[in-house]
Amino acid sequence: MESEHIPAIHALLQLLEAEGVEYIFGVPGGPLTALFEAIQERNTIKLVLAKHEGGAAFMAASHARVRRGLAVCCATTGPGATNALTGIASAQADSLPVLFLTGQVGTNVFGKGAIQESSVFGIDLVALFEPVTKLSAMFPSAERIPDMVKAAIRVAKSGRPGAVHLNMPADMLRRPVSVRAVSSPTRKSSRSMDWSALQTAFQILAQARRPAILAGHGVALAGASDALARFAHASGIPVMTSPKGKGVFPETDPLWLGVLGFGGHELAEKYLQSGAIDALLVIGSSLNEFVTNAWSLPIAAQHKLIQLDVDPTVIGRNHNVDVAVAADARTALTELTRLMECGDVVAREAEPLRDLRASTPRYLVEATTLSEASPLKPQRLMTELRRAMPDDALLFVDNGTSIIWGVHYFQVRERDTFFIDLGLASMGSAVAGVVGGGLAAPGRRSVALVGDAAFAMNGFEVHTAVEQKLPIVWVVLNNNGHGMVHQGDKLMRGRDLGASQFVQRVDSAGVARSLGARGVQVSSPVELRQALVEAFRETQLPTVIDAIIDAEELAPTLARRVQTLAGFMSLKRSSDIRSLIGG
Repeated sequence: MESEHIPAIHALLQLLEAEGVEYIFGVPGGPLTALFEAIQERNTIKLVLAKHEGGAAFMAASHARVRRGLAVCCATTGPGATNALTGIASAQADSLPVLFLTGQVGTNVFGKGAIQESSVFGIDLVALFEPVTKLSAMFPSAERIPDMVKAAIRVAKSGRPGAVHLNMPADMLRRPVSVRAVSSPTRKSSRSMDWSALQTAFQILAQARRPAILAGHGVALAGASDALARFAHASGIPVMTSPKGKGVFPETDPLWLGVLGFGGHELAEKYLQSGAIDALLVIGSSLNEFVTNAWSLPIAAQHKLIQLDVDPTVIGRNHNVDVAVAADARTALTELTRLMECGDVVAREAEPLRDLRASTPRYLVEATTLSEASPLKPQRLMTELRRAMPDDALLFVDNGTSIIWGVHYFQVRERDTFFIDLGLASMGSAVAGVVGGGLAAPGRRSVALVGDAAFAMNGFEVHTAVEQKLPIVWVVLNNNGHGMVHQGDKLMRGRDLGASQFVQRVDSAGVARSLGARGVQVSSPVELRQALVEAFRETQLPTVIDAIIDAEELAPTLARRVQTLAGFMSLKRSSDIRSLIGG
């Protein structure tokens, strides 16, 4: 096969094109000029101009999440790159394959004090990104660029996916390099699996009378939601999810138990605590604080614990396991389904779970889901949002009390339509991320559920959606500040500490209008319903719905978590907290 000589930056873009990359999210700068010229000349990959490098990184992370493949973002040298640090760290923490390309001054001026230099002689970007990526490296020469790009993509997508960083000295990008015809640098290969451990897991599950599944975010990363549904129905095993795993199993399915942990549901928690479960299969979850109510739930008590994860270092991290299966979730679930369909399976006992279902309401404080009060009750807002959204629309939930309202009160009807960044739990991630997620799902509606404090951090990315003609809907829960901190202070200390509430309410709708989007402020169910109807009628223009909510409406599972933390810290307000949640 003959080779050709092309500029190194063209070789890089050829590899990204072969990988199916359609967008690069970023903000320009001088050292990236060769990249933008090549993008324009090739006219294949589109540049999405973000308003801040952090927003570009969050867009890439959400794009990778929805696309289930590599996403790319870029930033210039120095402050451009450091601005993106949180977004790249978030992608790494959520195991999302993101390639971060950073500019660099020319090698001929290294160490001379060039403007924004970030080589080893300045603010060393390679070293800075090493702790928050799977790979961080600088191109040592133009000739090495194609091979290093291929290697970086393989690293980003292999095993437990994650972020990778490549730093690009400006003088190397236009130099000619010899390349052969480019094919995709990575093809999914079959992953190794401990078949003996999987067989043992099957035998335990086949003989268990009251088994249960806890499905985490790893199911989504593996593209295993369909495989999970097939296995659950083949085996008759009910499914609960972690908060970050919400959406990998439809919540309209008769086998759905609820979300376990932060923002979760009483049915899942009660069933776990009842002692009725005799085997628990955990798939793609590290069993961290959010899943276990600060490690207070009896995950490994009174039943056999099977933990399945593509990353062997996660298995047994928080609880002793009876069977450890290091495997890709989709491959393992497909094989378990085959074994269930062919093997001997004991009759399941349904009575304990049936009785719990009959006596446990779907929602905590269920009456507020129909409240006509103004300001809006967040529970009612979630009811109206679910009614208005198409079943296949994508919901991106930001951090803060938005987590609790979204995880607990929003019903997922189709798999893989609910997304939340809990690895790093960065505020503002969904505000920007919904743009990248929306571009990964053309023809479907994308919605962001965010707080007003989160919107204040990355709200200018609404302008990016305007320029891309994306009819995204932002629903802003406006409680005039940092609601989770405000409520947590009152629960833990008995008073607001003066650090969480804004003096002047942020007018998110006004910000939206100034950026060329539609913006409307609502404070009653009637106003909200009308605003949602109009927003989903729009086909090209984004909409920001600034919803004034009751800032004192307590997110019930927040109180439960604070009670647990109060016990850890021996705070004296535990009894006061218990009175708020009826415990």
